Amino acid sequence: MTSVIASSADQQQQVEKTNLLGLTLPAMEAFFLEIGEKKFRAVQVLKWIHHHGVTDFEQMTNLGKALREKLARRAEIRPPEIVSQHDSNDGTRKWAIRVDGGGLVETVLIPDGNRATLCVSSQVGCSLDCSFCSTGKQGFQRDLSAAEIIGQVWLAIKSYDAFQQSNSRVVTNVVMMGMGEPLLNFDNVVAAMDLMMEDNAYGISKRRVTLSTSGVVPALDALAKVSEASLAVSLHAPNDALRNELVPINRKYPISVLLESCRNYIDAQSDKKRVVTVEYTLIAGVNDQREHALELAELLKDFPCKINLIPFNTFDQSDYQRPSGNAVSRFWQVLVDAGYIVTVRTTRGDDIDAACGQLVGQVVDRTRRAERYRQAADQNNEQATGQS
Repeated sequence: MTSVIASSADQQQQVEKTNLLGLTLPAMEAFFLEIGEKKFRAVQVLKWIHHHGVTDFEQMTNLGKALREKLARRAEIRPPEIVSQHDSNDGTRKWAIRVDGGGLVETVLIPDGNRATLCVSSQVGCSLDCSFCSTGKQGFQRDLSAAEIIGQVWLAIKSYDAFQQSNSRVVTNVVMMGMGEPLLNFDNVVAAMDLMMEDNAYGISKRRVTLSTSGVVPALDALAKVSEASLAVSLHAPNDALRNELVPINRKYPISVLLESCRNYIDAQSDKKRVVTVEYTLIAGVNDQREHALELAELLKDFPCKINLIPFNTFDQSDYQRPSGNAVSRFWQVLVDAGYIVTVRTTRGDDIDAACGQLVGQVVDRTRRAERYRQAADQNNEQATGQS
């Protein structure tokens, strides 16, 4: 009887393996100490995983046979699974990636000359419901693990066979701007960003790893104590009344509170030349008028920032429209005349629904938000049919 119980326990232990893909250097060192090994092994394994793209312990030739066998029993290197890949005419590449539990998230790589920016998801769906974002219309399933977040970087590099090209940097920049609100998945996002900036992993500059938030102020305050990633804030409105409609979390953390938290984040960085990227999605007839630009210029006066204007990208569940080129130019000119550094984000990958605000996945919605939006759309269609 005893041997049967021991055998069952051994089988359970074999099943519950630690996925090393999402472990930071300190966490990897702790893992090796826990299994009775020297912590310097952590650096060796990190490099095998993130420099060389190796998932088979047997290929880690600077580890002894006994250690490789122990790792095979106790651990695994398991990235999420690519379900589909789509390449845009402009070179943008989008992947649909299956994560544990059956959900799908999307990841997008946007090449631009010598740079290539990877837009990474942090949640399956999104627990916020910004009115102009298709991801929010799907509802929310769960947070991604650190392995599932950094796994998107790993898969992007692997898809170009770049682990085999020692001089190639397929991913030069990472933005946490995919599906989900990163600060609502705080620990896993911080761990993944640490790996992005870790020299023994991806070694991306802290200026080239950017977290974008809709304004979860308490988490942003906490982030200032543990991270030096760059910061972007999804503002999208120059006053609280309009932002309450577009970004509902503003009702809890209004603009003045959010901007003060952003300022504190920048002040906490060792690099005193850092600024916040203010993201502003321009929606025709909603927030794209000259008076909005003037109000925004006044709001951000003396705030350390650059402004990124994003013409709205349409999707089926939204009645919002993209602004005209003249409206975008007029808005841009007002801000430039006020002395701001302003860029207009070029729409990339819209032919494969990879543009900003268009990302969708497969979400087992715990909020029933997607169902409510479908019902509302069906009712509107029925009314339109009846009137015609």
